[in-house]
Amino acid sequence: MQQTKLHVYLSFNGNCREAMSFYRDCIGGKLTLQPMKESPDAERLPPAMQETILHAALVKDGLVLMGTDMLEEEGLKKGNTVSLLLDCSTEEEARDYYRKLVEGGTARHPLRPGFSGALFGGLTDKYGNQWLLHYNKDQQ
Repeated sequence: MQQTKLHVYLSFNGNCREAMSFYRDCIGGKLTLQPMKESPDAERLPPAMQETILHAALVKDGLVLMGTDMLEEEGLKKGNTVSLLLDCSTEEEARDYYRKLVEGGTARHPLRPGFSGALFGGLTDKYGNQWLLHYNKDQQ
């Protein structure tokens, strides 16, 4: 039986390609992008929308991060109700991801041992998305 998985799906306002490429450069993995011009509705769209991203997927091992430029009529509404948690496999990986993801963004909580002894930190990236990074050597 296949296990249920949770995948994060981010919405962007025309910069999905840029943001997902940035995440790939930070985290690694394989990035696939489907622009609107490759969709069945492409002929009905204005030329300016042809390069917008209908669907993006960044896959690395068990991590799946998805994105799109397609928004509902009310447009993009940024908030702090969603954070992306990277549960890292090594301390070096956590520090490397944090360093890369915070570039152009805001360091909210530097990576440091928390009360449980696990390394933990948080940041907001340059696209307004919130990330939490975690590494627990005792769970390895």
